Amino acid sequence: MIGYLRGRRLALEPERLVLDTNGVGYAVRIPLSTYFELERLDPAAEVGLFIHTHVRADAIELFGFWTESERTLFEHCLGVSGVGPRLAQVVLSGGSTRDLLNAIGGGNVAALTRIPGIGRKTAERMVLELREKAKTLLAEAGAEPPEAEPEAGREDEQEQAVSALVNLGYRASEAQRAVSRVLAEQPEMDFQELLRRSLRQLSRL
Repeated sequence: MIGYLRGRRLALEPERLVLDTNGVGYAVRIPLSTYFELERLDPAAEVGLFIHTHVRADAIELFGFWTESERTLFEHCLGVSGVGPRLAQVVLSGGSTRDLLNAIGGGNVAALTRIPGIGRKTAERMVLELREKAKTLLAEAGAEPPEAEPEAGREDEQEQAVSALVNLGYRASEAQRAVSRVLAEQPEMDFQELLRRSLRQLSRL
């Protein structure tokens, strides 16, 4: 099983990274929390990700994480009934690792149900099964790499933000309204902040 990969990124999208490791391009699925960290870096910089290898009868998928605590939380989520790897990826995209651990450790079911695909019963199971584990992980969450300004144009950033939100489970109309509302309030912001504020808009619905 692959547990860690280091290399240069060949392609980066909000949910997917292609990592060149010694001439081999690995397609790695990533949560938004990891995407935000990678997006800050120089595209030519070498990066390392903690990897969870998910093996199915018909496929092998790699899921990558900026910190080991992210990967650990992802793997704990997989142990909850009804939560597969794609939904666990969405869970980690629903906020920072620390916020998610606080929600689970504090029994905040309402916060968890704001994540697309997480109903009340699933959220309650997550709290019941992961509460103590979340508390032990809280001290390990978080890492801040150097910041870098993205270079995408405004229209591209808007389209990418809407696409990322749709991929996370929001309806296209909801995603477009949220992004437009954020841009109306503050037209000049980078893609990372645009996506974060749009997610906050949607969490209030």
